[in-house]
Parts: sequence; structure tokens; C-alpha cells
Amino acid sequence: MNTEKEMAASPTSSRSVTETVNGYHMFVIEGYSLAKGMGVGKHIASETFSVGGYQWGIYFYPDGKNTEDNSAYVSVFIALASEGTDVRALFELTLVDQSGKEKHKVHSHFDRSLESGPYTLKYRGSMWGYKRFFRRTSLETSDYLKDDCLKINCVVGVVVSVMDSPRLHSIQVPESDIGLHFGALLDKQEGSDVIFYVAGEKFHAHKLVLAARSPIFSSQFFDGLDGGRNEIVVTDVEPKVFKAMLHFIYRDTLVEDEMLVTSNLPEPSISDTLVAKLLAAADKYSLRRLRLLCEAYLCRDISVNSVSSTLALADRYHAMELKAACLKFAAENLAAVMRSSGFEYLRDNCSSLQSELLKIIAGCDEECNSEGKSRSVWAQLSDGEDSNGRRVRPRADSG
Repeated sequence: MNTEKEMAASPTSSRSVTETVNGYHMFVIEGYSLAKGMGVGKHIASETFSVGGYQWGIYFYPDGKNTEDNSAYVSVFIALASEGTDVRALFELTLVDQSGKEKHKVHSHFDRSLESGPYTLKYRGSMWGYKRFFRRTSLETSDYLKDDCLKINCVVGVVVSVMDSPRLHSIQVPESDIGLHFGALLDKQEGSDVIFYVAGEKFHAHKLVLAARSPIFSSQFFDGLDGGRNEIVVTDVEPKVFKAMLHFIYRDTLVEDEMLVTSNLPEPSISDTLVAKLLAAADKYSLRRLRLLCEAYLCRDISVNSVSSTLALADRYHAMELKAACLKFAAENLAAVMRSSGFEYLRDNCSSLQSELLKIIAGCDEECNSEGKSRSVWAQLSDGEDSNGRRVRPRADSG
């Protein structure tokens, strides 16, 4: 009886922990002098970024947000860019000192006492920031502006509460090491049952592993005529590409970065790089994850000069995520892209991409401001004429 009372009286406990989930975003504003004069209350917005389950954006007002200030100040705000109600958060805005002296201008919630608690954003579009973030005349002679460029670093800390229930025992489980084991299987060639001959080089592999990773290999070994063959000649893939593909199949990772950018040419085009050829191999052998890894790698280096060739590459090898990123970049930087060396090839050889790019620029046909606007943009993309009928040819940037 006493034991039952003791068991009933055993205390329990739990703990609620309120903390912030922090996220960071660097907003780089190039061409500051060209942004001036756009008008009070008009802004340049960053890409949205995710923190704490919500989307956020940085709004920069070159002529200020407040009419009464008569464009004497620049304004900077952080805005809730997704649906949300009473989202509580802490913020920090930093104007980066680009002289190397690290004398940054910082406005922060994080390192000061909060008399009224975190800031509450009531709904989508709610903002926190400063109408008088910096006086314009001071900004334009400061170390914050370099090469007509500003850098604003933003920190958002979304307040969350979690229930922390104590556990008496816990066991740490290490990350999966299956790739190491399968990689060793490839390196040691133990139990290999197929040999690939690629441009004079020989690669040992295992049919079951290849078939499990690629439906093309599966069909080749178990549904087709090559099922009983132990030696296969590959004619349309380079040895280094085939080796990198096997590396992925067995280890589920890309080869090292320095290998991906190597080429025999001094200044290789996008299509001559190993990662581009690996994208082609991923498409050939239906290696979806490898294709996405290659897309993500190529996406990091999209620029005005590379976007046309990268877009053509993505379209050729069904890299849909990369293609969408290229179309969006080209639409947002159309004037500069049209002057790039690669745009003429894109215009003359990829007519289907012209149509897709036009739709991105216009939003969609029904959202165009007028039918004339559609014709004007289309003329520049397809016929090489401006809105007045003058012939336009892409030219290289003078700078």
C-alpha cells in the first residue's frame, strides 16, 4: 500500500523554452546612384528568404519612405512576406563598412533590453525598420558606399516556444556511412561483374548497384540484350565523366569542386566543364539526384555572361530547376543579357526559349500592360528590333 502511494506521489516535470530561430540575409544593392530619383515611397526589394517558417524581405528606399523628409534620408525596412498573424520577432539591420575597418552601422534588438518584448508583425506586409536609416549626403561620402554598391546585412529572430521534456538517457547516432562502404566496394573492385571500356580506359563495376541506382542500367542488364554481357563499350561519355558518374552512383556525392571546373581549354565555356558533361550523363542514365546536384552547382555561377549558355544547356538536358532559375535571372537582367556575347546564339538557335522568356518577362499574356508591349519585347527577342522598328544587335559590354 505504501508503495502505491509513493508511486502516485512521484513528481513529474516539464519545461517550456522560449527562444529565437535566427536567420541571416545579405542584400547587395549595386548601381546605387542609378536608383536615386525613383521617388519617395518607392523601394528596391531583396529576394525573399525563410526564417522560422515565414518568408521575409528587405525593402530599401533610395529616396526615403517618408514624404516629409524630402528625400534627405534613405529608409530600410524588414517586411513579413508570407501569411502570418501576430508573428513576434527580433531584428537587426547592419549597413556594412566596406573599407575593412569594420565600423558598421548596426541597429539591433538582440543586444539591448526589451522593455515591451519582441516586435509583433500583425499580418503579411507588416514592416519593422527605419524611415531615417541614414542621411543621404553622409551616406554618399562614407565607406558604406563603394563602387556604387551598398551591402545591408539582416538578421531575423522569430520567437518560438517549445516544450522540453527531460530524457533520462540518450544515444547519439552517427551520420550514415553507407557511401563510404559502397565507395570502398568500387575502389577495391571486389565482386565486380561488369567492365566498361570508355575511350581506352577500363572501369570495373557491379550490375546490381548500377541497376539499383539507374533505371537505364536496370533495363540494360535485366531487360535488354546486354544482360549476359560482362564487357560493355561506352562511346558517348568521356572517361573522366564516366568516373565521376560512378563516384556518384556508389557514394551519392559529387566529386570535389576543383575537379568539376577543370577543362583542357584555358577559358572553358559552360558546356566544356566537367559538371556540364556530368549533367548530360545524368540525363542519359536517368540519375535524377545527380542531375539536381549538377543543377545546383551550375546555378551558383549564373551571371549576365553565362546565363544564355547555361539556359541552353539546361533546356537540352531537361534540367528544369536550373532552366527556371536562368529564365528568371535573364528576365530580371534583360538589358544586360541582351548585350552579352551568348544572347545572339540563344536568339538564333533556341526559338522555344524565346517564347518562355517572353512569358516570364510579361508575367503572362493576360497580365501584359498592352498588346503593343508584348510585340515590343517580342521584337527585341526574336527579330532584333526595338519598339520603333530600328535594328538592334547585341554588343559586348564596354566595361
